[in-house]
Amino acid sequence: MAFETKDLTPRIGTEILATKEQLLRGGLREQIRELLEQRGVLLFRELYLTDEEQFAFAQTLGEVIDQGIRGIYKITLDPALNDTADYLHATVHWHVDGAQDMVPTRASLLTARVLSEVGGQTEFANTYAAYDDLWPAQKAEVDRLRVIHSQEYIQRAMHPNPSEEQLARWRQHPEQSHPMAWTHRSGRKSLLLGLTAGRIEGMSEEAGRKVIDEMQAWATQPQFVYRHEWTVGDLIIWDNTGVMHRVEAYPADSGRLLSRTTLVGEEPIA
Repeated sequence: MAFETKDLTPRIGTEILATKEQLLRGGLREQIRELLEQRGVLLFRELYLTDEEQFAFAQTLGEVIDQGIRGIYKITLDPALNDTADYLHATVHWHVDGAQDMVPTRASLLTARVLSEVGGQTEFANTYAAYDDLWPAQKAEVDRLRVIHSQEYIQRAMHPNPSEEQLARWRQHPEQSHPMAWTHRSGRKSLLLGLTAGRIEGMSEEAGRKVIDEMQAWATQPQFVYRHEWTVGDLIIWDNTGVMHRVEAYPADSGRLLSRTTLVGEEPIA
């Protein structure tokens, strides 16, 4: 391997000890992608990539989504810097980006620019490991369940009395039915949960909600979770196909700002 690594916890998260120059030089695609799938989260401490360098590095790993300004989406609650900032209030809840889509994004890269004095830590939960640790009977049960995902479910948690305009935005993307256990092309399985998950096909709303909540609690136990205390300049990459994440609440006027670059999805949920 062209770089040194250090595991952050036994089940999720690895720190990569590499220089900016090594990463921007390219040639590390396969090593980084393999480690990302196995460990879920990769950390590069105080790397201090500029937005342009972050975009260039992301391009060495996969196709980059055209979002924000030149591929950089600003994670901030300041509407002057991000006109979709109101969506980000809901990210205090566990979620998988694009779980309401047929093909979720592959991974995201996030660099810390400005931090809040209160809150703002990010937690990641390894849903591959959470599935692996289920008992065989539990796996058989989960394998047969299909869950309805919608942007509306997670947004209503923050906006219980939405305006017609908010509802119209949320409903631009139709509901999607997905298996609770995503069977990947590799043959491995991960749990597909998060607050976009609203109900289970064939169950009453109450019974389905109970099952979803129980599995959510299982998948976010401490042994499956890495909690990151940010330092300005840190870069984190997470596998969006096998990891849920959430941010700890922070004041909207804190100035917290991170740069996100996202890789195009490569695998439909199956």
